[in-house]
Amino acid sequence: MKALGVDIGGSSVKPAVVDDGAVIATGVTLAYSDPTPDQLEALLGAALAELALEGVGRIGVCAPGLVDPATGVLDASVNLVSLVGASITDLVRRAAMLPSVEVAYFTDAHAAAHHVWHERRPPGRLLAISIGTGVGACVLDDGVPLRVTGQSSGHFGQIDVSLDDNAPVGPDGGRGGLEAYVSAPSLRRAGVDVSGDSILLGVDSNALRALARAIRIAHAIYRPHHVVLLGGVGIRLGASLESLRARIDDHLTSMARDAWTLEVGSTPHHAAIGAALLASAHG
Repeated sequence: MKALGVDIGGSSVKPAVVDDGAVIATGVTLAYSDPTPDQLEALLGAALAELALEGVGRIGVCAPGLVDPATGVLDASVNLVSLVGASITDLVRRAAMLPSVEVAYFTDAHAAAHHVWHERRPPGRLLAISIGTGVGACVLDDGVPLRVTGQSSGHFGQIDVSLDDNAPVGPDGGRGGLEAYVSAPSLRRAGVDVSGDSILLGVDSNALRALARAIRIAHAIYRPHHVVLLGGVGIRLGASLESLRARIDDHLTSMARDAWTLEVGSTPHHAAIGAALLASAHG
C-alpha cells in the first residue's frame, strides 16, 4: 500500500512517501518556530505539493505532543504550544488534499526505530534514541516495541543524569534530565554548533558525559544488543561515537550485553519513513 508519513518536529516537518515498503519520495518544510495551525498547514501543503501523493491510502503522523487518538486534537505540546487544541488529523488531511484518508499516530521515537529495524533487521533488542528538539527513545525486540508507559518504552529524555548540583532544568520542568543536556536547544545554549553536517561533542563536555550516563543506565534497565542514535542531532554524532563509547564502556555494568553495538542513523527522515511504513500495516 502507498502511504504518507508526516514527522512534525520542533523546527520543521519532514514528509515521506512509501509504496510497498519502498521509499519513493521525501521532503521537508521551511524552518519554523512555534507556528500557528494555519501557518503549519501552509508550510506542509507547500512541501507536500512537491511529492507524488496519488494513490496514498493511509497517513502516519508523528505528532509533537499528546494527541487524542479519537479526535486527532493535540492536547499538549512542550515545543509547539500554538498547535495545542488544533486537530492534527484535519490539518494534515487538508495540507495533503486527502480529506478522507485514514490517519494513524505514532511516536517519533517508535517510527524512527521501526525504519532502522526495517532497513537493517538487527537481531535481538534495539534501543533507538532520538535526539532533536527533544529526546525520546524506543526499544524494539526483533521489531516489536517494548511498552513501558502508554505507547512508549519510557520517558528516556527525562532520565536524571545530573552532573552536579547546578544541573540544568529541562522543558518538562525536571532538573538534570537528559533532554536538558543534549537536545538541540540545550546544545546551542552550551555553545555547541548544531548547524553543520556533523556535531562534535567535546570529550569532557557535559553533553557527552550526560549521554554516556543515560546509555549506561539503559544497559542496566533494557540490556540492548544494539544502540542507535537518531533524530536531527543524533544522526550527526558520528564523530563523537568513539569518545562516547569509551565513556560508556568505562566500568560498564556486567549486566550489559557482550558485543553490543553503537551506531548513528543515516537520514533525518527515519521517523517520517517509519510512520509511513507503520501506517501501511495499520488497521
